[in-house]
Amino acid sequence: MRSMPTEVRARVLADFEDTWDLTRQIAHADGTRAHFEGQAVWVPDGQGLRYTETGKLHMAQGVVMQAERRYQWGPDLDVYFEDGRFFHRVPERGGAAEHWCDPDTYKVTYDFTHWPAFTAVWRVTGPQKSYTLRSQYSRR
Repeated sequence: MRSMPTEVRARVLADFEDTWDLTRQIAHADGTRAHFEGQAVWVPDGQGLRYTETGKLHMAQGVVMQAERRYQWGPDLDVYFEDGRFFHRVPERGGAAEHWCDPDTYKVTYDFTHWPAFTAVWRVTGPQKSYTLRSQYSRR
């Protein structure tokens, strides 16, 4: 007898609060690749959770750069850029979301089936950008 897949529990904002290990693979349409190794930290800030990721970005030909990115996460899993502009809403059970940044389209799929580890895979397409970015988060 086959076992039925377990339904993914809906995530709430508090589920993310913590420090997570983060790895990211970046594959550009032209065949170049890069990867990121670091951490992502969600901390309460009175408006929701402030997200900060820091680490090293390993680019082609051995170039390594220090990298950092920040977002604001709201109570409904809405994600905002540092300047307050809306980015996208994270589906509470995982799944797809998107963001249009003229003239390129950003589509993401979140997968929470292996919680407390999860992935976010972005596919960016348009006249200016074309790459896939796969982020893997695991709670420390």
